[in-house]
Amino acid sequence: MQRTVGFAVLAAALLVPLAACGDDDAPGGTSAVKVGLITKFPVDFYDTMVDAVKQYDAAHADVEVIYGQGKSGTDDEGEIAIIENMITQGVKAIAITPSSPNVQGALDKAVKAGIKVVLVDNDIPGWSGKSSVVATDNLAGGKLAGQWLAKHLPPGATIAILQGRLGNPSLDDRVKGLKDGLGGAAKVVADPATDCDETKGLNAAQDILTANPDVTAIYGACGPPITGALQAVKAAGKKPVVVGFDASPGELKAIEAGDQAASVAQFPAKMGSLGIETAVAAAKGQPVQPTVDTGTEMVTKDNVAKFK
Repeated sequence: MQRTVGFAVLAAALLVPLAACGDDDAPGGTSAVKVGLITKFPVDFYDTMVDAVKQYDAAHADVEVIYGQGKSGTDDEGEIAIIENMITQGVKAIAITPSSPNVQGALDKAVKAGIKVVLVDNDIPGWSGKSSVVATDNLAGGKLAGQWLAKHLPPGATIAILQGRLGNPSLDDRVKGLKDGLGGAAKVVADPATDCDETKGLNAAQDILTANPDVTAIYGACGPPITGALQAVKAAGKKPVVVGFDASPGELKAIEAGDQAASVAQFPAKMGSLGIETAVAAAKGQPVQPTVDTGTEMVTKDNVAKFK
């Protein structure tokens, strides 16, 4: 896709330090380490991540964080524009939740410019330019959901899977893990992609319930499509076992109300704080771990209170 001048201006406008960084210089006259944080798009999950980084930023006068965010979960062009802008601004490291492997070319430019890159939430498998990956073990999280469902579904169960964005390694792992953990406990009757979009999740669930009105369970690889699916389920007057991945605020409310059975919780605040810490360490030339697992946990009505 061709980028327009208007979008470039918008992307530049996004690159404004949102947290109070104080003076340009850290105590003692040492220049602050300038690092960038790029998140996919404005939803609760990434807002929580950004808030954690703002707290880190405010507490570290020797660090200056520049923020950028795409417009959707598939906004490769937006992330590429922001990466290129951060290169121009002279950041020493970038912590990024990559929208897809399509942003690798821009990240290669960053690495060539001497910028350290830490991938957060999503990996780019096979890419050697990354300094570290700070993320959920999505395959393990998917297996956790699959194993939970296998214990709670009746014999002969059917399941529909709302995939995220096809080709996104982390989202694909959540589906692969689900299938591995589920084993032969249920037959998959539909697996549409939703791009992690609530409206697409709603539409996909409506189609699924029309074609498979007695589907036993619905699983979503990310939070927004499950929120949409819950609307479709309610409108259809059906009661499938609904399990999500993200444990977003909307999902937690649905679990508490009994409308959703469970969700795999990630820890976005932990991703944010550990992601930016790792980026700063890499920028300073300190050794960093190649992978940092931020953990997963199954949320049900029994333990939902501790996640609110």
